[in-house]
Amino acid sequence: MLKTVGEPIRVCTSLLQPLMLLFVLGHGLGSLTRSVAGVPYQTFVFAGALVMPMALTSVVSATSIVWDRELGFLREMLIAPVSRTSVVLGKCLGAMTIAFAQGLIVLAFAGTAGIPYEPALMITLLGCMALIVFTFSCFGVLVAAHMGSVQSFTGVTQTVMQPLFFLSGSLFPVEHLPGWLTVLNRLDPLTYAVDPIRRAVLGAVGARSADYAVTWNGTPVPVWLELLLVLAGGLGMLWAAVRAFKRL
Repeated sequence: MLKTVGEPIRVCTSLLQPLMLLFVLGHGLGSLTRSVAGVPYQTFVFAGALVMPMALTSVVSATSIVWDRELGFLREMLIAPVSRTSVVLGKCLGAMTIAFAQGLIVLAFAGTAGIPYEPALMITLLGCMALIVFTFSCFGVLVAAHMGSVQSFTGVTQTVMQPLFFLSGSLFPVEHLPGWLTVLNRLDPLTYAVDPIRRAVLGAVGARSADYAVTWNGTPVPVWLELLLVLAGGLGMLWAAVRAFKRL
């Protein structure tokens, strides 16, 4: 965390993409359609702009594990009198802290998208954010445990994260997608991270959030179930990451 704060260029570049998504793409596509779900497009896309940097940073922060492995420092950590579980949890917590801090910065721009800073809404969003950074930090650590080089790790994470983001419905409504795209959207774990935030935001601005929710067989998926799926995925990947570290 301290290393990241000491690199302002890294912090600024990591925030550039979500802010461009919110302001440039939000206003650009907003000029083509007056509203989505009865709200400005910039408001609708805010959930994606909030989730994207957190998920990506959570995963990319695990690059330090691969660097430590290449430099031999990871081996020294693993022979130290600490459990592998503690090492994994430490790496996950470090990634979570960095990603959550970036999410807070993006959240500070909520007002520019017409989103009120209501205490209930902010608490809801903060809870969702914490769950998201936990799950994707565990995913990043799990992938890093199996990678032998930074190049391999970067290639795998980019190949995985970009499709997850575009298929999650971060940029478009998901209720009237073609059949094949609907299937991919429902299989995308990031979908269930974006949707609770979007529904909370739409509800806060008076829109009918249930009409634009992710559905299974035409029935909106309960928010608690979406969050449970995200949590279960994170716990599963944390368990797998600990097992992977025990084999190193």
